[in-house]
Amino acid sequence: MARTPEITHKIMSAVKSKNTRPELALRHALWIRGMRYRVNMKTLPGKPDIVFTRAKIAVFCDGDFWHGHNWVIRGLSSLDEELSRYSQFWKDKILGNIKRDSENTVKLEADGWVVIRLWESDIKADLSKCVDKITNIYEAQLKNSISRGL
Repeated sequence: MARTPEITHKIMSAVKSKNTRPELALRHALWIRGMRYRVNMKTLPGKPDIVFTRAKIAVFCDGDFWHGHNWVIRGLSSLDEELSRYSQFWKDKILGNIKRDSENTVKLEADGWVVIRLWESDIKADLSKCVDKITNIYEAQLKNSISRGL
C-alpha cells in the first residue's frame, strides 16, 4: 500500500534539523572530554552543528538520507542508483542539500575554518572514533595557532 502525500509530509516534517540523537551523543561525548563549543552558530555559513571558535573548527553532523549518504548504507553502487528510486521532489531536495553543503564548506574554508563533516551513521557506529577525529584536529589547530603566534 502506497503512502499518501499527506502521511509522507507528516513523517518528514517531524524530522529534526538540530539536536538529533547522533548530534546530542557527539556533543555529550565531546563535553565529557572537556571540549567546549558553541552550537548552531547562525553567523556562519550552513549554521554548523558544533563550533570551536578558538580553533576555527566547524563540525556538521549530516543525516544520511538528507545529505545523500543513504546509498552507502543500503549497499548500492552509487548515489544515482539510490536517487532513481525517489520522486523528482526528493531527488531535487537531496541534490540541493549536497550542493549547499559543498558551497558552505568552500565559504567556511575560504574564511580560514576547518570543516569536519560526519555522517550520522558513522557517529552511531563509532562515536569514540568521531570524537577522536575532532579532538586530534582541535589539538593540531591550537598548536598551529600557537606556533604562528596567534
